[in-house]
Amino acid sequence: MRTLSSLMHRRVETESGDSLGRVFDLRCELTTRTLTVQGLIVGARGVFEHFGVVPRSGTPIPWRDVVRIERKRIVVRDR
Repeated sequence: MRTLSSLMHRRVETESGDSLGRVFDLRCELTTRTLTVQGLIVGARGVFEHFGVVPRSGTPIPWRDVVRIERKRIVVRDR
């Protein structure tokens, strides 16, 4: 089990090694019993979105594309 905060600021890279930025926010779905991560918000736009400077837009990296979570990075499928 991981905490949501443990995902923040990790580098995000594709399986082929392309850097996509760092995680600055998460998109989640809240139900009466659970909180499920739906996507990762990465890069410079993610910083602004996290602080409400720009409206929620763009496409987060879907959680289903996460291949593995390592100590300092999150690896996602190539797009």
